[in-house]
Amino acid sequence: MTSYPSTRPVYRKTRFVCISDTHNQTPKLPAGDVLIHAGDLTNQGSLSELQKTVAWLEKANFEAKIVVAGNHDITLDSPFYQEHGAYFHNQQPQDPLACQELLKSSPTITYLQHETRDIYLSSPTGPQTVFTVFGSPYSPAQGSWGFQYNKDRAATIWDAIPLNASVVVTHAPPFGHCDYSAGGRSKGCEALRKALWRVRPMLSVCGHTHEGRGIERVTWKMDLPLCPYLEDGYTFWDDPGAGTNKLSYIDLTEKGGKKLDNYYESKHQRQLTPNRVSFSPPPEGASLPSPTKHSMHSHKTALGRARCRSNPNRKKSSSRSRSRSRSRRRAVPGKDARTRDITATDVNTDSKPATEARGRQPSNEVSALEEWYSRLDGLNISAMAGREGKKETCIINAAICGTSWGQGPRKFNKPIVVDLDLPVWDGAPTLNSNLSTAPP
Repeated sequence: MTSYPSTRPVYRKTRFVCISDTHNQTPKLPAGDVLIHAGDLTNQGSLSELQKTVAWLEKANFEAKIVVAGNHDITLDSPFYQEHGAYFHNQQPQDPLACQELLKSSPTITYLQHETRDIYLSSPTGPQTVFTVFGSPYSPAQGSWGFQYNKDRAATIWDAIPLNASVVVTHAPPFGHCDYSAGGRSKGCEALRKALWRVRPMLSVCGHTHEGRGIERVTWKMDLPLCPYLEDGYTFWDDPGAGTNKLSYIDLTEKGGKKLDNYYESKHQRQLTPNRVSFSPPPEGASLPSPTKHSMHSHKTALGRARCRSNPNRKKSSSRSRSRSRSRRRAVPGKDARTRDITATDVNTDSKPATEARGRQPSNEVSALEEWYSRLDGLNISAMAGREGKKETCIINAAICGTSWGQGPRKFNKPIVVDLDLPVWDGAPTLNSNLSTAPP
């Protein structure tokens, strides 16, 4: 078996088919390597509804099928169903354990319950790539439905997303992106948006708000470390499948000419984190791609690059893009130190290090910069250090049902197809097609 040298990672195109909010519908699915369902498989989570949907998913021809629940899949949330189930199923009470077992015991479905898995694509005819996915069913509280949280719990919930997640699947959308309701209101979660800034995954797949279906490519602003959670801009997607027989498709590969600006995988090659939940054993002889010898930035190098300054070379947005540096600093100063404006005490006009300005002598440049990072009110330095290449995330609302209940005639959307370059796992046999070396 031929192995690729770990010092020169190899990438292959991997096709994702994304759906959400099918609500008992079983649409025809285009071909792909990975199927993602971002929740609301049913209307009320009954056993018969779930049996129909799970049977449809199991018949789908994908090497990996990743599924999370949604707020309508109420039997999959045992505490909620125990308290409120009689309101929905007073004539025919359902067995939550039997409903959950349909997904947990499926031999072809990876059912994620606020957890992380490593996914190895090992088919000889597939791309033989590997990625880490985090999946969660939770959404902000609205009405009486399953898997909901109040605003005061939001940050704690989304802090669970590990930094090494390449793909994040959540039922809820992040605030301000693919989250607009029929009335034009943004109904996403701000804490989730902040978590995406911290993690900066390649893909963020969601649903929940049917009218928000679509794609936005978000560029994160990383050159103002004292002002986290900002965005440099975002670009809307023109759906080539709207009103045509074409796929609803986006190409994020190098070959496609508009590659996702997210290069952390090529530099650090997937550092492990403590909150990893292991998936099934990888193919025999397989391992995660090793870091290249040039990728191990010291904290000094990583911190030294993160200066509190604007980027003079920032590209202007295209005609389909709104370059809003999206300051999103809506919090009252003093109440949320993470989103407040920079003050004179944050940046010294006399060019002295931050620690010296407060009357202490810094041991070196690194300690001064680390002091700046430590003042980011909970932002882990590891979210910044050495991860400067993770600049862009593609956010996808893949709702199949296009209208919410009571919002007019029923409308259905196509699945969204995404092509993405992913690293080949070490030990994968050589294929001649769809190969590219690591980005510079």
